[in-house]
Amino acid sequence: MATVDESRLLSSREPAGRWVLFATVLGTGVAFLDATVVNIALPAIGRDLDTALAGLQWTVNGYTLTLASFILLGGSLGDRFGRRRIFVFGVVWFAVASLLCGLAPNVETLVAARALQGIGGALLTPGSLAILQASFVEQDRGKVIGAWSGLSGLAGAIGPFLGGWLVETATWRLVFLINVPLAALVVVVCLRHVPESMDPRAPRRFDIVGSVLCAAGLAGLTYGLIAWGETGTATVSAVLALAGGLGALVLFVLVERSSGHPMMPLDVFGSPVFRTVNLVTFAVYAALGGLFFMLVITLQVVAGFSPILAGTALLPVTAIMLLLSAWAGGFGQRVGPRIPMTFGPVVAAAGLLLLSRIGPGASYVVDVLPGVVVFGLGLSLTVAPLTATVLASASQRHAGVASGVNNAIARSAGLLIVAALPLLVGLSGDAYADPVLLEPAFAQSMLLCAGLLVVGGVLSAVSLRPAVRRAETPEPEAAETEPVGPRAAVAEVEPSPCRVHCAIAGTPLQPTTQAQPPTQTRA
Repeated sequence: MATVDESRLLSSREPAGRWVLFATVLGTGVAFLDATVVNIALPAIGRDLDTALAGLQWTVNGYTLTLASFILLGGSLGDRFGRRRIFVFGVVWFAVASLLCGLAPNVETLVAARALQGIGGALLTPGSLAILQASFVEQDRGKVIGAWSGLSGLAGAIGPFLGGWLVETATWRLVFLINVPLAALVVVVCLRHVPESMDPRAPRRFDIVGSVLCAAGLAGLTYGLIAWGETGTATVSAVLALAGGLGALVLFVLVERSSGHPMMPLDVFGSPVFRTVNLVTFAVYAALGGLFFMLVITLQVVAGFSPILAGTALLPVTAIMLLLSAWAGGFGQRVGPRIPMTFGPVVAAAGLLLLSRIGPGASYVVDVLPGVVVFGLGLSLTVAPLTATVLASASQRHAGVASGVNNAIARSAGLLIVAALPLLVGLSGDAYADPVLLEPAFAQSMLLCAGLLVVGGVLSAVSLRPAVRRAETPEPEAAETEPVGPRAAVAEVEPSPCRVHCAIAGTPLQPTTQAQPPTQTRA
């Protein structure tokens, strides 16, 4: 590779710019699909591989665990070694892991391959936005990132239908195998059309120890919760795993506090608003993760829906978010985050209460659609103001890290709820395949998830202050200080370029560094 200074960045109107957008959308779209589509295939995977509920939980959580643990590290690696290089490496890694998933002879192999998939997702997901930010002229960045957000959301909408169709007409293995040719196309386009960029100011050292401790802590908690739920009793191995997980997370905090290059700088938590918004994020995305895990299985096992119909049951949520997230972002800017982040989770909770009535012979139009629509309205009202508040409550230099932390917390919430929910509702073994046992467990799950949403709304109401006028914001010379007061949540910030992202799997990411004229390299 030769290094060349490029004074001209790309325009969204030229073919080269459109190729870059295509590659980043398709690459991240493949990763977004596997965050949700696999849920549709769970009953078929359980039958084919003869696995109990714990195996299905690990099939979902193997991916989420490594993705949540390493996504911050993935962004840092791209800044240091080249965003295109790490993006392509992540796409290839993801494709190989997908091939292993599709060929898995047993659930143990499938879970291991899913964990590898998550590492690939952690490498490619943050790089896509950073590539766009570094490749385009400044006046086009908002446009192309908005297009990336909308098109990625469209991929999320198409995915459940495609996944359901593959499971119903062929085999669940194609849900994974279809990633391989798509990934190959992404690699070809990247190598031919995507310019390389890196941040010369990026740290030379990486927080490998912190990443490993984070993964070990989340793995210990996940294993302990699943093992406890599988037996119904707190066995020695389950208790030791939970204790080990908590210990690893404590060590993680200590390492981050003392590290000269932490992947999660703890000073971002100096803002009480940032702490509050991340607690709300945990509650909201835990509820969302519980819904996605339980609903698709229940619709197939209890209500008798086909995989296609069950897979597309939540499409209105994606559609509503794509339509309303931009409006919700603007509304949050006008009135402040307190109102939408208080009422949004409560409205979403009402949707889950409606869904808790699903039983044998349920009708999609009568029993499913109303709850899905109400849930989607509440989620749309919540996510865009939440994302803007995360960015506003952190300093400019920590904007990318703050959004990455928030995204990791959202994914960790989904990880832990999938591990804990069956334990909390008494569902274990092969009970997920018995409609008589699954129906009441699902109803209890929706009540618990609705309770989490209400907690999120109450936290917002109590901890966030009403909006203030711009005249009351700090003077320009104080603008770069860390916003720690309650008014930081409503300080005017640049609108998030991800306002229209459907944010089903996790909150929208921002690039880890602000785009400067990058160092470009061409093949």
